Amino acid sequence: MGIIKNLGHIFFHVAIIVVSAAAALSLPSLVRAAAENVLVYWAFIENGKIFLVSLELAVAVTLIILLNYLGRSWKDRKRSGMAKSAGLFFVSSARNIVGRTRLKRMKRKQGPGRNVMVIGSTGFRTFVEPEGDLHHVVQHCREAKIMLLDPRGEGASARAKSIQDPQITQEGFREQILKSIEFLKGLKGLQKNIKLKLYRDTPLLKLAILGDYAYVRHYHTGLDVQQMPEYVFRHDPKPGGLYSPLYQYFVERWQDPGIPEYELDTGELVYRDKSGNEIRRELFAEGAVEA
Repeated sequence: MGIIKNLGHIFFHVAIIVVSAAAALSLPSLVRAAAENVLVYWAFIENGKIFLVSLELAVAVTLIILLNYLGRSWKDRKRSGMAKSAGLFFVSSARNIVGRTRLKRMKRKQGPGRNVMVIGSTGFRTFVEPEGDLHHVVQHCREAKIMLLDPRGEGASARAKSIQDPQITQEGFREQILKSIEFLKGLKGLQKNIKLKLYRDTPLLKLAILGDYAYVRHYHTGLDVQQMPEYVFRHDPKPGGLYSPLYQYFVERWQDPGIPEYELDTGELVYRDKSGNEIRRELFAEGAVEA
């Protein structure tokens, strides 16, 4: 080992000597080339008008690029500050495949073992389909409170009619809701703590709250919600963020006495007052549809 180590030192010193000798031998050539370039540039500088105009153009272009960069940086910094003050953590457009994949990973990571709160329309593409963002989340969460459209209500019909897609019909829309109910019944049968409520008005927000993060999309008239961007707001103890209003929005909707709970064990609609006391029950008739 000692011999090998000594040989390494010898080769290292020899390499330094070789590199030094090469640099020394090439120095005259480098000086000669530099001198020739200086003479060429000096001949160009001697023509004062061309040099001055070129220098002015170069300075002007540099200043324009620099000022535009500083202005854009200041605007981006200002917008970033406003987004941060609102609690905005992430946003992804429907066409951003990388962003959509990141959001799906975030949901799968944040959902298990937590309380999950969801407001949606049918819920089918959200947690029934295996590729849905909340499919695994709902199966492995500690507790889930889910609000879907009542398939018999006017809100479900209005939402289905508003989407300009021939593949989306009122019958298919109701069928998706019923499949979502059956899916939740299956989870309930596995001793999962799942609660479901059915609302009848037109949906406004698609909202999922997983721990300290709120995922929200807007139900735009005439557009599939999958085409809308998705915003993520993070809980911040400082006032001003939008996480708390979104959380309060869900709580107020959940406690609304006009929105009944669907009893997954019995298939009944349970109406409660603001204190949570049961008022009455009625059988959920799947075939009944409002005119």
